[in-house]
Amino acid sequence: MKRNGTERLIRRLLVAVPAVGLAAGVVAYFSDAQDLAGIIWGVATVPVIGALVADIAVSLGRAEVGLDIVALLAMASALLLGETLPGVVVALMYAGGQFLESYAAGRARHEMTALLERAPKSAMRYAPDGLAEVPIEAIVPGDRILVRGGEVVPADGAVATATAVIDQSALTGEAMPLTLATGDPVMSGSANAGTPFDLVATRPAAESTYAGIVRLVEAAERDKAPMVRLADRFAIVFLLVTLGIAGGAWIATDDPVRWLAVMVVATPCPLILAVPVAIVAGVSRAASRGVLVKGGGAMEVLARVKSVVIDKTGTLTQGEARLSAIHAAPGLAETELLRLAASLDQASSHVVAHALVQAAGARGLALSPPTEVRETPGAGLQGWIDGREVAVGGFSYVRDRAREGSDFGMSGKHEGEIGVAVAVDNRMAGLIVLADEIRPEVPAALAEFRRLGVRRIVLASGDRADVTQAVASQLDIDVVLAEMTPEAKVMAVVAERDRGPAMMVGDGVNDAPALAAADIGVAMGAHGTVASAQAADAVLLVDRLDRLAEAMGIAQRSRRIALESVFAGIGLSVAAMIAAAFGYLPPIEGAFLQEAIDVAVILNALRALRG
Repeated sequence: MKRNGTERLIRRLLVAVPAVGLAAGVVAYFSDAQDLAGIIWGVATVPVIGALVADIAVSLGRAEVGLDIVALLAMASALLLGETLPGVVVALMYAGGQFLESYAAGRARHEMTALLERAPKSAMRYAPDGLAEVPIEAIVPGDRILVRGGEVVPADGAVATATAVIDQSALTGEAMPLTLATGDPVMSGSANAGTPFDLVATRPAAESTYAGIVRLVEAAERDKAPMVRLADRFAIVFLLVTLGIAGGAWIATDDPVRWLAVMVVATPCPLILAVPVAIVAGVSRAASRGVLVKGGGAMEVLARVKSVVIDKTGTLTQGEARLSAIHAAPGLAETELLRLAASLDQASSHVVAHALVQAAGARGLALSPPTEVRETPGAGLQGWIDGREVAVGGFSYVRDRAREGSDFGMSGKHEGEIGVAVAVDNRMAGLIVLADEIRPEVPAALAEFRRLGVRRIVLASGDRADVTQAVASQLDIDVVLAEMTPEAKVMAVVAERDRGPAMMVGDGVNDAPALAAADIGVAMGAHGTVASAQAADAVLLVDRLDRLAEAMGIAQRSRRIALESVFAGIGLSVAAMIAAAFGYLPPIEGAFLQEAIDVAVILNALRALRG
């Protein structure tokens, strides 16, 4: 942070010196002190030349050649030819352009920088003798933490008080705060938008969601996009073209001022200004919508995706069984059937039992304590609820314990669903149907993928074929692959890469190899695993597939704006150089014209920040 502040100060000084020198020289010139004016303009140009020489030396040390050399040659030529006024104008225009580029890039990185600046450094942890402020590195799972009003949640955890009001807007773009209850998970990096609440940490701070986000942001800021690297190579070609036109004009006319006029109008090049600004603006814009892309390279690939391979559970679907339907025997209310089954399931740790208990709680049903419970693992359990004998589980298990009653179609196949049979007092009492429902935004997201140019959508799931096919039948899916091992998912991704840039979307540990194998891997980060997030090139901070489609649109727009800026800027620069070579554009006018071109392409590149 201190280094950035020093760099900004230096940039301001490099703008101020030629600006003051230009103004002072103008005053001296119109005071009949033309020689003094020339000296002032020359002296004001020197600091910019010195800073430029240092920058070029650093770039050459990294084996990078850019168009800063054109600016150096233009200013040095102006001083050698005694054209100090064009020299100081070029110095002011160059320093001003660099400052403008820095400002534009800063604006483009705003959302990513804001994420870094919000990172908490300490937390209030409960200790036997009271609260103590500790570094977040000291937080371990099980620690109870006080999150005060307005503070950023320092680690992933669960609410340990009655309620908590959480603002996730900085992470997900969701404007409305969430009200959470005891036991609800809280993502680190969220802000406390209400009164203080207690949090029980579930991960060390270093492994938390927000710490991972910070690492991703830092990686994104270091990354250099392929288009930017391509611009560097174009810069060498443009440099040679510039030298050729300038040298040819000098030789043809025997007038070194023609050389100077061409060099001035070529300083600097929109190619190296517009591309990084537009790409970084796109990365930042996507971050503001809850999609963290790791860098410009991933952003460019996201803009060109032609195939999408998607995991099912937790990606297309909610990732957990939810109540779908209740079929109760005549004379028994559906809510009572659910209450009896959920009351008994309180004694089981099975995931289906947990889903039934949650469903009953969501409906406000008062559950009774079970007694004399006997469970057959993987099959079902039976016991007593309020003086009634209840059995809950698979059809065969419950049917063996019921002497009479309809089977409610329980022996039939419920494709993509789980049927939980219930018997009460030795009679078949009903069927409770659970399903892993498709996320509501998924159909629209897949349609948006198609609109953005995706040609193939492949569903690759480790789940059973019937369940996978049942989900795919409701969606616009081209290929359905079921019962996939992690290795098989990798092979599917590799096969799609042969058709064009392929994107893999998943959320589990088993998806990590496929995410790494894809041209761009996207992890569902809000509830996904650490392994999948680390293997991915982008992370969805909110588990909504439509946000990924939105990010793809942002990526395409950013790439299109970058190319527009490059082609327009290069075209105008070349036209201006030709005009200068034929004597139609003197050095002074050329300097101002080139700066106008630079400002235009940078402002155009910043359009990528807008929706």
